[in-house]
Amino acid sequence: MAVIQQIRSRYGKVAGAVIGVALVSFIISDARNGSFGSVFGGKGTHVVTVDGTDVEAREYEMRVKEYETLTNIYSNRGPITDEARAQIREQVLQSVAYEAVVNKMCDKLGITTSEQEKKDLIYGQNAHPLVKQFSYEGRQVFNNENNQFDPARVKGIEDDLMKNGAKNDPYGKFMEQWTAVKNYVIRNSRIDKFNAMVSGSVYSPVYEAKRNASLQGNMASIRFVKVPFTSIPDNDIKVTDDDLKAYMQKHKGLFENEQASRTIDYVSFDIIPASADSSRASEALQEMMTEFRDTKDNKVFVGNKTDDVNAYSEAYVNKKTFATRFADTIMAQPAGSLFGPYFENGSYRISKVIDKKVQPDSTKCRHILVKVSEGGKEILNDSAAKSKIDSIAAAISGGAKFDSMVAKFSDDEGSKPTNGEYWFNLQQRVSISKEFGDFIFEGKVGERKVVKADNSKTNGYVGYHYIEILEQKGEAPTVQVATITRSLAPTDSTVNAIYGRANDFTSKSTSAAEFDASAKKMGYDKRVGENIKENSFTIQGLGNAREIVKWAYEHKVGDVSANPFHLGDLRYVVAKLVAIDDKGLMGINSSNRPQLEQRVREEKKAEAIKNKYKGAALESIGQTTSQPVQQSDSVTLGAPYIPNLGFEPKVVGYTFNAGFQPNTVSPGIIGQGGVYFISVLSRNTRPMNPMNEQNDIMAQRRQQDGQLRQYIGQMLQPSVTRNAEIKYNMANF
Repeated sequence: MAVIQQIRSRYGKVAGAVIGVALVSFIISDARNGSFGSVFGGKGTHVVTVDGTDVEAREYEMRVKEYETLTNIYSNRGPITDEARAQIREQVLQSVAYEAVVNKMCDKLGITTSEQEKKDLIYGQNAHPLVKQFSYEGRQVFNNENNQFDPARVKGIEDDLMKNGAKNDPYGKFMEQWTAVKNYVIRNSRIDKFNAMVSGSVYSPVYEAKRNASLQGNMASIRFVKVPFTSIPDNDIKVTDDDLKAYMQKHKGLFENEQASRTIDYVSFDIIPASADSSRASEALQEMMTEFRDTKDNKVFVGNKTDDVNAYSEAYVNKKTFATRFADTIMAQPAGSLFGPYFENGSYRISKVIDKKVQPDSTKCRHILVKVSEGGKEILNDSAAKSKIDSIAAAISGGAKFDSMVAKFSDDEGSKPTNGEYWFNLQQRVSISKEFGDFIFEGKVGERKVVKADNSKTNGYVGYHYIEILEQKGEAPTVQVATITRSLAPTDSTVNAIYGRANDFTSKSTSAAEFDASAKKMGYDKRVGENIKENSFTIQGLGNAREIVKWAYEHKVGDVSANPFHLGDLRYVVAKLVAIDDKGLMGINSSNRPQLEQRVREEKKAEAIKNKYKGAALESIGQTTSQPVQQSDSVTLGAPYIPNLGFEPKVVGYTFNAGFQPNTVSPGIIGQGGVYFISVLSRNTRPMNPMNEQNDIMAQRRQQDGQLRQYIGQMLQPSVTRNAEIKYNMANF
């Protein structure tokens, strides 16, 4: 006790001084990073500056919360995952930058939203679509007994909650969601006006529509040989750095960065459960394999056995869309067989191949719809609807224009601007009616058919479609798969062991060369993360990886992360910075070099093939290269796609080149995957029918306008923000 008192007497003042200095340092440090950051020399409280205007972190966080609320209301994806939340943050960051630029434009242009317009957006008969579609606990609360939007209910429900909120909305959840919708709609009203103004400015001249309509009548028949690039071995073509630089200069548009980006190599140490836990889950799946194999009702069986509520889907997947690293193995199994148990994404799984088909990755069709009923109400009796669609089909078979019949008879108003045309990819097949999907994906290009489709559970109608398949791309094997999952949480000892391996790898990888050597020696898979923007929250292959993004922008090429990054409960990651690409023409690095070399190599091969067979007859070229001489009898000037040949606009162009004489062999035409040599057998022009000419021209014009508006909708935001001065304050993301 005496010793303690002596210490207090001698060193009490010194200890007090030390503590005082520490407290002052702590306060200043906190002030630099907090709300007084700008005063104390910190980096401020904003997340991004757009043309001199700061977007504060508090506003940004409010927007993120708002977007999460809107996602929960209007999406049926279930709880928001960490990766989805990261994507929302990235989307909000892009959105606030766009809004900042557009709001300044609106100020200059005098675009405003009056108080009356704001009321109409929320309480009017033509309220904003998000208001009309607002639902709470799965019910569209503003719809009347006929399931139609009733604007009077909006104000009525609001007034009721003001009076009886504590009773009817005790936790304030309804008002929180409804307020988020209202704020979003009103805040974006000027943005919506700006977007509509730009989109509404689209104009397709009549002369251009007339020209394009007339092109449809230009037809040709050709014979051709395709000499693939693979006919020349890669080793025969030398590619230098000068070749790569020259190619990039020649094709600047392909290799210019609109934003700075980073590229990393990384090794991922996935967190998987302990062996005992794995054994239990695996054995549980093993026990149900026989029953799973024999069941006829896969949907019910999977629903009763799986831990993943969204596990079952009737969709078909191909190698490109099958999101598993076991895709090749599962797709090779015969229908009715099982694969597994296998471990992926934190779960043990067994997958059953239900069906196998060869299908296109995407298909383009056009259709005419005659509705029988909608929303449970009859529009036309079934026999009358069938008779009407049969008459339409007969008229088209007799020479009537499909486009004209769409405009006159189709009940699908949404597709009239595009003459009844739609593109569907394989993933969308499950969202359309079975009858419609079966035909457009399993039929052949050029086929037409009447099908009856029941969309009452999706789009709310039943009707007859007359469908024509226009184009199909990417035909490949597909499978329909049912999967049962058993989630598995790793123990602390497992996590610690995995961290130990990651840490061991880090300690042996203090330089870029050591990183590569250690990965090879220790048998770890080295992966690439590309196109990482300063405002990115996710990295392809890693998901939510904001800490790695920040690290990449704070280090130089060749640096290796000093410690493993811990990405949620999924993995530890050790990263190496491979490339820094500033805004403008990108440099050559280990990430883009293989792609560049391939392009340059193919360009050189193309020139060699063109020169080698210049002036030769088609039969001679085919015989020398062991390639068949093929024929296509329906090459259309207005379409870049050639039946039996594919998307080859250069071949189409050369086919109709007035200087290219029939029955002669063209020079080599560089196409997709090879060089084409063609000979025109015949060309003919079918004049437009004077009776339908005006309708055809107007239909063509509507189609062009629709395509332009769609393109503008996709490109407006990146185009508007491209020239803005945007500076991100990464510390406050």
